[in-house]
Amino acid sequence: MNIETIKSDLKEAMKAKDSLKSSVLRSIMSAYTNELIASARKPTDTLDDKEFISLLKRLLKQRKESAEQFRAGGRKDLAEKEDKEAEIISDYLPEQPSKEEIEKAAKEIIDEMPDAQTGQIIGAVIKKFNGLADGSLVKEIIEELKS
Repeated sequence: MNIETIKSDLKEAMKAKDSLKSSVLRSIMSAYTNELIASARKPTDTLDDKEFISLLKRLLKQRKESAEQFRAGGRKDLAEKEDKEAEIISDYLPEQPSKEEIEKAAKEIIDEMPDAQTGQIIGAVIKKFNGLADGSLVKEIIEELKS
């Protein structure tokens, strides 16, 4: 996955007059450029795969948090829009490990590091999946296993 795919898909979405997808893809491109500038690089440079995945995960997390806040505030319409945007962003992320895979890895790490703090175990599990595992799901699984 790279920014060229996003650019290509943006053109397709614009041709199809898909305003929601166009808007989300534009926001990804904008965040991409901002990330380059924040790391003192030129807007014409590129992010490596790990940085790009990290950026997409951050954008996805923002959408999910916004949706939760809108639901809490009684704005179901805005929450649904954020959910749809999150869905589009998640299409560009690599496949997430399953709950069973995370659970298996967590058990192995807990066995290897029985005295480790929960935060250390979470970090080790996420690292094992190269940052692709959802941190909140990892935390939930580890807390279940440790109780």
